[in-house]
Amino acid sequence: ILEAQAPSVLGLLRGIGEEQSLHRYAAGKWSLRDLLNHLNDTERLFVSRAMWFARGFESPLPSFDQDVAVTGAAADRRSWSGLVEEFGAVRASTVGFFRGLPSEAWGRRGIASGNPFTVRALAFIAAGHVAHHVKVVRERYLPA
Repeated sequence: ILEAQAPSVLGLLRGIGEEQSLHRYAAGKWSLRDLLNHLNDTERLFVSRAMWFARGFESPLPSFDQDVAVTGAAADRRSWSGLVEEFGAVRASTVGFFRGLPSEAWGRRGIASGNPFTVRALAFIAAGHVAHHVKVVRERYLPA
């Protein structure tokens, strides 16, 4: 799913221009650059958690405050094309990580943000998170 999702997402993102990427569909909402940086950050986070659990670490992992991360990233100062290419690189790394897992690692579990996760669940969450935000982009950021 992660591998198959990448070409269509990258196609959508590459069709958005630099100026359009600064668009916010309402006051106080993220720009498209903020949203894409959020996707890059959270995909890294999901893989980091999956790696932690897959390798057998047992200590719980902390929560992630997306609003703190978005503010700290200052994504509107970055180029859209750079963020798009970063998404491609992050996704390729994600696919490489999950492809390389031994079969027994998929069922390993741990706690993050006070909730239980399996490594397998984190792979599906990564794909679902991107699908959710692609839907938001199409519905709220890109006029029909």
